[in-house]
Amino acid sequence: MELRQLTYFVAVCEELSFSGAAARCFISQSAISHQISRLERDLGVQLFERSTRSVVPTDATTRLLPLAKQMLSLESAIRAAVRITGPRVRLTANMSFATRSLSAIASTRAAHQGAEIEFVIKPFRQRIAAVADGDCDLALIRGSVDQPGLTVEKLWVEDLVIATSAGHPLATRDVVTLTDLSKYPLLLPPEQEQVLLHTIIRSAFAEKPMGPTYGPPIPPDHTASMELINRPDAWTVLYADSSTEGLVVLKLAEHPLRIPVSAVLRSDVRRSPILATLLASLHRG
Repeated sequence: MELRQLTYFVAVCEELSFSGAAARCFISQSAISHQISRLERDLGVQLFERSTRSVVPTDATTRLLPLAKQMLSLESAIRAAVRITGPRVRLTANMSFATRSLSAIASTRAAHQGAEIEFVIKPFRQRIAAVADGDCDLALIRGSVDQPGLTVEKLWVEDLVIATSAGHPLATRDVVTLTDLSKYPLLLPPEQEQVLLHTIIRSAFAEKPMGPTYGPPIPPDHTASMELINRPDAWTVLYADSSTEGLVVLKLAEHPLRIPVSAVLRSDVRRSPILATLLASLHRG
């Protein structure tokens, strides 16, 4: 049994999709499947019932999952315990924050010659765990998190955009309203995967005579672009820095839909000059 196999196992459990887990772990789907099969052989049990449409955890998976998460948490704690102290900061985020993060890192390195700043790609839950365990110094997230021992510092506010296919009935308009959009199906990931996005949409429609008309949830292994091409009458909401290739971005006549971006740090973290400069650079953008 290898720690990477447990990482892939947890990803498949949380995504309920081999392709979704592969995208999250930045490896191929065949590699994920191969490593899970090896883990099943090592343990002598079946962990997932696979079909062309679904991935269903078995009873053995239910028992293994909390232990696997504990093992991965211990790995982060071990790395944190043996880290060489010195002018180094570890920033964890996902790829959507790459441009702003790397710009802030470059500014910080220019101000602190010889500083080592790592940019570590992790999904949301692992980002929070890495900061809590001390493996990373700060994490970038959209929204907030309420967890003992962690501090959340608001950095900037990000606009959301309305997107449709080029064939949508509203695609040629200069501006649209939420009322205009309410009659067309809204495609979003399942709420359990994007709680904040669903909350923002509900709040935006709260005072409207009609709420959004929800279409089927976007599956974990599908993209919004493909879903909108297949459903030219539908619309979706994207982060402003998301790829919109092949889509039409519409201007909203009302107040823009916005989402806060925050830094998560340990409450007891010592803010070194490097960390302070990095946070200031992220604030400035």
